[in-house]
Amino acid sequence: MNQDFDIIIVGGGAAGFFTAINIVEKNPKLKVAILERGKNVLEKVRISGGGRCNVTHTCFEPNELVKFYPRGEKELRGPFHQFCSGDTIEWFEKHGVELKIEDDGRMFPVSNSSQTIIDCFLNATQKLGISVLTGQSVQSIYKKENCWQIETPSEQYLAGKLILATGSNPKIWELLQTFGHAVVSPVPSLFTFNIKDPRIKDLMGVSALATVKVKDTKLSATGPLLITHWGMSGPGILKLSAWGARILHDKNYQFTIDVNWLNDVETENAEKLLKELKIEHAKKAVSKKSPFEFPNRLWESLVLASGIESETKWADLSKTQLQSLAQQLTNGSFQVNGKSTFKEEFVTAGGIDLKEINFKTMESKLHENLYFAGEIVNIDAITGGFNFQNAWTSGFIAANAIV
Repeated sequence: MNQDFDIIIVGGGAAGFFTAINIVEKNPKLKVAILERGKNVLEKVRISGGGRCNVTHTCFEPNELVKFYPRGEKELRGPFHQFCSGDTIEWFEKHGVELKIEDDGRMFPVSNSSQTIIDCFLNATQKLGISVLTGQSVQSIYKKENCWQIETPSEQYLAGKLILATGSNPKIWELLQTFGHAVVSPVPSLFTFNIKDPRIKDLMGVSALATVKVKDTKLSATGPLLITHWGMSGPGILKLSAWGARILHDKNYQFTIDVNWLNDVETENAEKLLKELKIEHAKKAVSKKSPFEFPNRLWESLVLASGIESETKWADLSKTQLQSLAQQLTNGSFQVNGKSTFKEEFVTAGGIDLKEINFKTMESKLHENLYFAGEIVNIDAITGGFNFQNAWTSGFIAANAIV
């Protein structure tokens, strides 16, 4: 038996719900259904931001906002002029959810719970009469003369318009390839670096602002770097993993990074600074206190790695030791051997080729009445609420175009 709808949205995540709600709010007469393959909807929303849901970011200027997207920078400029982070805040306020700003610009619900966002979406779909159908794993999609036929193991659906908001679901990508769509093969985009190195062995939890470069590439990022029991993480590393997603995948996650713990200070200038410190702190032990803005434990480790014993006084440092320390501070090489997924927030680079989408409507350029929203397309961002902003913006634009 066929179930008929005006619009079917495949994927019960952030982008799917946002699109559905915006469609029916603009035209309550439309019959809309969301098909979700799992038992529960909005699972990624639930675990995102450590269970708090990082809804968006306080970057309100579209031309600045696009710079947080390693893939999609050019394509999102127009969409962000239609629906940007400010619009997101307003939308959620209208729907009874207040957001707050953290020091780093990330925005969360005031409740500090992703459940607030989930409840907001579930209440809205219920109020608007949107059918939310779980356990509906799409097996095949057929294009009929004037509608789409979607089959799941238990049901057959017909819809005039079809929106795919399935995130990084390989099965749907395969189906789309049979429709002639090109899919850029997915690779992990947010991950931490596995590093075994005596210099960081016992420094778990130590964080410092650093500049990290990947040897033999143009990849470089600055930001807080966090030492973990398996290596290095933190915003600086995640930025590098996002921008380098393809390159690092091609290197099979075996590469060398150079870390500058003094950020933008060159090695020569670091030597000069150390010479001044040698005069200033002549009688003090070098390893005792970090003269720079990073933790003592890290300083002590770098001092030892430079061949300076823990009781050595500043006055007794040789020229070679000073040079070695300057090198460790500004250009320490670390061997990366593999990666670890960053929390549960698995983001991939890859998806539908951006050339095949009309970004004024989010409609497929190859098939009429087929639309995309969220991470199913080859767009991804660094962490900080940007991946969600892409979901809201693309959902809003698809909804507008359809209505």
